[in-house]
Amino acid sequence: MNEVTTTQPTPTSFLAVGLSLKLSLILNGQKGMYGSTLLGWKDHAWLVCEWPLQVGHGTEIPRGTLCTVSYLHDGKLVGYRTEIRDMLSAPVPLLFIAFPQSVEEMHLRKHARVSSCEPIVLERADDNPVGKVPSAAIVGGLLQNLSIGGCSVIVPHAPAWLRAGTKLRMEFELAGLGHVTNLTGLVKSAEAAQGSCTLGIEFRFREMEYIEYRGWGGSVQQAIEQLTTQKVHPIIPLE
Repeated sequence: MNEVTTTQPTPTSFLAVGLSLKLSLILNGQKGMYGSTLLGWKDHAWLVCEWPLQVGHGTEIPRGTLCTVSYLHDGKLVGYRTEIRDMLSAPVPLLFIAFPQSVEEMHLRKHARVSSCEPIVLERADDNPVGKVPSAAIVGGLLQNLSIGGCSVIVPHAPAWLRAGTKLRMEFELAGLGHVTNLTGLVKSAEAAQGSCTLGIEFRFREMEYIEYRGWGGSVQQAIEQLTTQKVHPIIPLE
């Protein structure tokens, strides 16, 4: 999960001239989000940024209007709640925004994660397997979401061996693409709640995985990447 933390800001750590900002505020009873650029600041007093073109330079923005500023910095989504302190329409349209007292930071995932609702079979992967795997080392669950880096699985009844650090082999369906078998994964987290257990699993590719394709070829890693890309950036049909 993405974790949100609140910190006391230091200008050198999160501000830079030319930083792209998103301003969210209510004008004329309607909430909107507008793009702007940071032009400068005075420590613990104000930020100065471009007046968003989308707002229109003839639009009155009352002093004290509440707004939220957000931007990307060093792999994190950073934001804070503030207000409009002043504005200048000529010779250059500018907005002055109160300096933050604190900022919230959300670490973004390295890989896009998409929702899923497919049954999955988890098999304990011993380093020295001989013969048939005992049924006690196999458990069924529900694939909740996945990315190119890993997945989240809900297991109704988790055995004692299913915990962080356990190496697994997995079997599940990639909707519309094929059936994945023998994909290796490592349990990174296991959280029990309300009689079930939610697992965070990291994929380990290029070991023993295989996929039965429907209409195209490629590796398991390529198939998962294609599925997540299609869901995050869907193709818009031509009219």
